[in-house]
Amino acid sequence: MSQTEPETVPGTVDQTTFTEAMMDGARNVPLGLVDHEGAAAGRRFSVYRNNVAVSLTEAMHSAFPVIAKLLGKKNMDGLSGIFLRAHPPNSPLMMFYGAEFPAFLENMQQLSHLGYLGDVARLELALRHAYHAADVAPMDPMALAGLSEPALLDSRVVLAPALQLIRSPWPIGSIWQFNTNAGATKPQAGAETVLITRPDFDPIPQVLQPTDAICIEALIQGASIGDALEQARTTDTEFDLSSPLTLLLQGGAITGLESKG
Repeated sequence: MSQTEPETVPGTVDQTTFTEAMMDGARNVPLGLVDHEGAAAGRRFSVYRNNVAVSLTEAMHSAFPVIAKLLGKKNMDGLSGIFLRAHPPNSPLMMFYGAEFPAFLENMQQLSHLGYLGDVARLELALRHAYHAADVAPMDPMALAGLSEPALLDSRVVLAPALQLIRSPWPIGSIWQFNTNAGATKPQAGAETVLITRPDFDPIPQVLQPTDAICIEALIQGASIGDALEQARTTDTEFDLSSPLTLLLQGGAITGLESKG
């Protein structure tokens, strides 16, 4: 127990009651909480509760900076307060706190006119997952160059844990770029699929061409390179593999090959 956390009288305050009161400033201090001198821990609990709320609100701003920019600090603070009461942390690892936030945004009636918010939040979550994903050595591109065409097409790619793909009916990649990079082009209406790779230390989001997205999504789902090529060619009969494989190789996203059989 930290020095700032109120103490409990064994058997009088269950964890659920404590957590619910800690996350909701409108709730009364649970009976049975005492300070280090054995007195009722009303003021101490209130200070602790406020510190937790402030810390979690700051964590939400850090985790979803584009959402915070789109909504403004005051609105983001208010939403974070509502969110943390509905979804208190269930792990001490705060790196992934907020997994339910995209759906939470989509279910907020007041935000229904901003339909893209949920998928922008999913993109920010995916960037965070990519950042914290395990390190795996990428495949040497020359290993692909040495394969015969039949052997290449019959192979499946082994993909790095950092690889993420986010599909959306909204221009989420352009929205993210516009709100993070000075001089980025203003988003235009339309669907976008964003590929996230991590060739070095920081994840890189890239908006894919539609046929590249079809091919890469098929590879992620376990299709062989040949089968992924055929799926992409249902949209573009002239499609070839150079673009998607180059994107994956440059992003360090292919870690090996395995036989289709």
